[in-house]
Amino acid sequence: MLPSETETLMFNEAASSASVIAAQFARNQERVRALAADLRGNPPPFVVTCARGSSDHAATYAKYLFETRLGLVTASASPSVGSVYEARQKLQGALYLVISQSGKSPDLLRNAEAAKAAGARVVALVNVEDSPLAQLADTVIPLGAGAERSVAATKSYLASLAAILQLCAYWRDDPTLIAALDALPAALAEAWQCDWTALTEGLVDAHNLFVVGRGPGLAAAQEAALKFKETCGLHAEGYSSAEVKHGPMALVGRDFPVLAFAQPDETGAGTRALADEFAARGARVWLAGEGGDLPVAVAPHPLCAPLLTVQSFYRAINALALRRGHNPDLPPHLNKVTETV
Repeated sequence: MLPSETETLMFNEAASSASVIAAQFARNQERVRALAADLRGNPPPFVVTCARGSSDHAATYAKYLFETRLGLVTASASPSVGSVYEARQKLQGALYLVISQSGKSPDLLRNAEAAKAAGARVVALVNVEDSPLAQLADTVIPLGAGAERSVAATKSYLASLAAILQLCAYWRDDPTLIAALDALPAALAEAWQCDWTALTEGLVDAHNLFVVGRGPGLAAAQEAALKFKETCGLHAEGYSSAEVKHGPMALVGRDFPVLAFAQPDETGAGTRALADEFAARGARVWLAGEGGDLPVAVAPHPLCAPLLTVQSFYRAINALALRRGHNPDLPPHLNKVTETV
């Protein structure tokens, strides 16, 4: 027998994200401030991220923040390059950012060790603070999400985005962005109350789906596509609203479902135009953002918007999973901790 919507672990863990992030910001403030000051004084030539699954979607968010706000090229490392091929990388002076809930996957550990040996500064964003990853990193930014029992990551993913946002704000020494950190928990609580019933009801019988976003919002689209697959058994693909035009959009015709996240920045108009184009073809389009049919909480800063979008989405996807006959806490064939080599 399936639990009710409010009885799932996913519902209750996601609902706690606002308080988790408020506590995380307060606890990590001095640690992040000190790291940021050191990074300003000893700037890395580039940034490399290393992560898998939801954590790799958080790395997408880091890429857009660091490249647009700090002007630092940020690349995603393929873990197999170090763990399987054992290829040495030229990382002298680089910031090597490893993101992991468990901090114990062998491939991430091997890459972090290799990066450190190659002269990189290893910073770990990790939820399990006594994990092997935390022990080998030069600096640890604890996510502070607490135990997460649902297989589908929610509060730990949002905590990862929040940690990246806090680091960027202090690294850039941006008063406006720092002020937005204080307002973010309240905005997350507002986002949790947004009614996305239209999306839930519209996807009960769906078989395929595109999720599109751009800029920092691409991380939200990637995360949403993963959650559709793992909690609802619904095949979904996350795309940049620009990249989807390079081939995949040929699939979008009458009744094809599309969920679009319009980031409140320079990319928003393009995403809205794409949503209109798909709707004109007869596609079933739901738009979250300015002018959209899915309500969104007011973001204290455009860079906060992906966190708010994902928070509203988590409540909707929990309900959708149950409507489709799935327990979102127990996706088939999956474990909470995935250890890859």
